[in-house]
Amino acid sequence: MRVDFLHDRETGLPHVESHGVATWEAVDVLTNCDFVYNGRKGTRIAVGQTRHGRYLRVIYRTDERDNSRLVITAYDLPPKAKAAFRRRRRK
Repeated sequence: MRVDFLHDRETGLPHVESHGVATWEAVDVLTNCDFVYNGRKGTRIAVGQTRHGRYLRVIYRTDERDNSRLVITAYDLPPKAKAAFRRRRRK
């Protein structure tokens, strides 16, 4: 699976970095996510934990032609969402 990132026009850096998320963390969640669901306007949302224990929500689009992913943004799960994630994972 190839993963590309949406870049910020002003800085030229991947947008995920403006949320304090490293690109490898977003890829880590995409490859080992626990839950994936549909977002708005054709996006998908992956929720999972990185190898180092960080809980993230990664919003991306899938290109079915070459099975690639375009990561739009990624950020830490808010406390309530993290608690709900942990509860769902235990079940």
